[in-house]
Amino acid sequence: MSGQSITDRITAAQHSVTGSAVSKTVCKATTHEIMGPKKKHLDYLIHCTNEMNVNIPQLADSLFERTTSTSWVVVFKSLIATHHLMVYGNERFVQYLASRNTLFNLSNFLDKSGLQGYDMSTFIRRYSRYLNEKAVSYRQVAFDFTKVKRGVDGVMRTMNTEKLLKTIPIIQSQMDALLDFNVNANELTNGVINAGFMLLFKDSIRLFAAYNEGIINLLEKYFDMKKTQCKEGLDIYKKFLTRMTRISEFLKVAEQVGIDRGDIPDLSQAPSSLLEALEQHLASLEGKKVKDSTAASRASTLSNAVSSLASTGMSFTKVDEREKQAALEEEQARLKALKEQRLKELSKRPSFATTDTSPVSTTGGTISTAPAIDLFSTPSCSNGALKMESDLFDIQQTFNPSVQASCTGLPVATAWAGYSTASQAPPPGALQVDFESVFGAKATGVNNIDSDDILKPTMIGSNQALCSINQLSDKLVGDDLDSSLANLVGNLGIGNGTTKK
Repeated sequence: MSGQSITDRITAAQHSVTGSAVSKTVCKATTHEIMGPKKKHLDYLIHCTNEMNVNIPQLADSLFERTTSTSWVVVFKSLIATHHLMVYGNERFVQYLASRNTLFNLSNFLDKSGLQGYDMSTFIRRYSRYLNEKAVSYRQVAFDFTKVKRGVDGVMRTMNTEKLLKTIPIIQSQMDALLDFNVNANELTNGVINAGFMLLFKDSIRLFAAYNEGIINLLEKYFDMKKTQCKEGLDIYKKFLTRMTRISEFLKVAEQVGIDRGDIPDLSQAPSSLLEALEQHLASLEGKKVKDSTAASRASTLSNAVSSLASTGMSFTKVDEREKQAALEEEQARLKALKEQRLKELSKRPSFATTDTSPVSTTGGTISTAPAIDLFSTPSCSNGALKMESDLFDIQQTFNPSVQASCTGLPVATAWAGYSTASQAPPPGALQVDFESVFGAKATGVNNIDSDDILKPTMIGSNQALCSINQLSDKLVGDDLDSSLANLVGNLGIGNGTTKK
């Protein structure tokens, strides 16, 4: 079956309804598609393990629930997703798995749907056993061997003898479970098992590196151990040599399926003379007769062995650093792609940038002071727009008593774009303002109300408006301000024509 099945879509939709984004993502990562879980889904689950408000038991239970499926694809991908979170997720995910009494109960799993189901069921049983052993190892030592600090000051190199003799067998058990996966290159036939093999390959490198450093520490302490400790140490070293052969075969499979040779470490075995020296030392402690060996020869043999194992450790470290560098470069490339996508999205949006002549632009250009076009104003005067220098409220120092007799109306447009109706010219000796006429309360000679009580505006020519302005300017000024104001107040007619002084 290829592609998402109807069951996958229905299950994801159910979790969408219930609002569980974690469970929905788990379903999407473990669909019936014969391919490894998608990276975007795994990345989201990793992000969830780092969020404090995410329920880790619920996340783990969602993965366990998917392993109850009868499809080998769903079960295998559930194991892969769990393994991925154990390696790259927050440590509290591994801590929760280690706290459980049981994890995956798949020792009898078998998919009878087809020949491929039979073949993959074998690897599912082996894979689940390794993940169970990985969780048990964490429970026993309280740390992950694949993430432990390495080097001269690393955990396995600085461990005391008693703890070292108890810890190395735990590494051996986990290594045995990993190597028991026992897959050949011609059996890696689909994307699901290939994804699982890659995680096992990376675990094998880190796990064997910790194993190797533990053996180096053991050899450095061996000739100072007690008899019982030497016996345990010798047995551990013999098992180490056997597992080194098996890990070499495992790495050959990785090379056959196309993994880069630079990502595969070189294994350097200790000289066989070391094993002989270790056996003779134990025999001497047990009181058996052995051939004499000087301290110098024993020290030389030990030094050569430690040097060989240390070079192997350096090879593992280089591979690990190369993987970290590749992951860093991949992350940088992803961030660069996201940045370019963001810039592309911004470039598609409508631009609100201002131009040099925009009134709100403050960075360049000059502010445009061109007057706006007034759609509601009357036609302009013949000599151009009216200027503010002719404002009605300017006080002139010279008095001009003459009034142009030809001007008979008031200006139509004011400085505030308001409109007033025209009235008859006042007598030469007084200024009379008829407010009722101004506000349209009664008919005038210019604005008339017809029989239907509809006000009909009358357009006033530019020459008439200019003459009205000159008339008002002449009537509002006198020889001084006081006399002009007194004359104005005395001639105002309000109400029924009564004059207030």
